Amino acid sequence: MKVKSLEIFKPDEGTPLYLTITDSPVYAGFPSPADDHLENKLDLNKALVKNPSSTFFARVKGESMIEDGVEEGDLLVIDKSAEPHEDCLAVCFLEGEFTLKRVKLDGDDLLLMPANPKYKPIRVKKENDFYIWGIVKYLIKKV
Repeated sequence: MKVKSLEIFKPDEGTPLYLTITDSPVYAGFPSPADDHLENKLDLNKALVKNPSSTFFARVKGESMIEDGVEEGDLLVIDKSAEPHEDCLAVCFLEGEFTLKRVKLDGDDLLLMPANPKYKPIRVKKENDFYIWGIVKYLIKKV
């Protein structure tokens, strides 16, 4: 089993990252000319990082989750303190390597589910060197 590794980064907690955000919604249909265009400041650290000491960023490598909209180069916001749950998108450590998969329970076993028909589910048994490293909270994409 060849698992592509993730590039993992720790967020910079020391400096707020303020960006301008409009109070007006962005419509995907027809724009509303009556809306005011008020602006506020948004700190991306506060918006995306709920648990700073246990939050990491990782850049996706590979295509095993492409049908879930996760593509190579996307940025993940991962919370290591979040509780895993059925169908969560998790960064898992399996047999010495990281992998990104959906978590499914199957009796006493765990299944790591890809979102690409080219890849097979990975059955995790008690004897495997395995743990869920963190839960993906946000996916940041370049468009």
